[in-house]
Amino acid sequence: MDKNLKGVELLQEGKLEEAVKLFTEAIDENPKDPVGYINFGNVLLSVGDNEKAKSFFERAVSVDEDAAAAYYSLGNLYFNEEDFDSAKGQFEKAVQKGMENADVYFMLGLSLVNLEQPKFAIPYLQRSVELNEEDIEARFQLGLCLAQAEAYEESIGQLSKVIEKEPGHADAYYNLGVAYAGYKDDADKALEYFNKAVEIQPDHMLAGYGIKMIEKLKNE
Repeated sequence: MDKNLKGVELLQEGKLEEAVKLFTEAIDENPKDPVGYINFGNVLLSVGDNEKAKSFFERAVSVDEDAAAAYYSLGNLYFNEEDFDSAKGQFEKAVQKGMENADVYFMLGLSLVNLEQPKFAIPYLQRSVELNEEDIEARFQLGLCLAQAEAYEESIGQLSKVIEKEPGHADAYYNLGVAYAGYKDDADKALEYFNKAVEIQPDHMLAGYGIKMIEKLKNE
């Protein structure tokens, strides 16, 4: 079996040292193949050795500048360090180099969310949801970004799908409550959603505040 593939299997089984041994052998045998460097870098990233991980990802890029997975891994590294601008740049490069999966679009969208650019995040989060309709977090983030862009009907549609697929998603209920209280001007429906959020998560402070505000308005 290919040593990189076997190493990934061992890594998934938690056999770190055995995986590292195989990745090292793969690099020694094929120093011009970026995959070994990327895999070794991901091991280092998983144990928190970001500096060494970065050097392996950069080595992968120097060996093959079209190694999309290396840019994706660099993006994850920068994202973990909360350097969201650098993360965005690396995820963009991964897409430019041909990576086409839900994860890269989600991470690119999430980087833009963290850079407070929700409008720019929307197309990437939409693409992520298209590629993996079961990704609840991507759909939830898309719903939030649509609300921030004042595309409320679309936001409600996405958040409704979130609670349909994950009935225990307190934050989705809360944000639906916000949409119905503000955009729809439907206090009863908003209260229903806020109450559901608190039922799921009793310490949901924002939903609790929403309930108090609506009850106060009703009593005036």
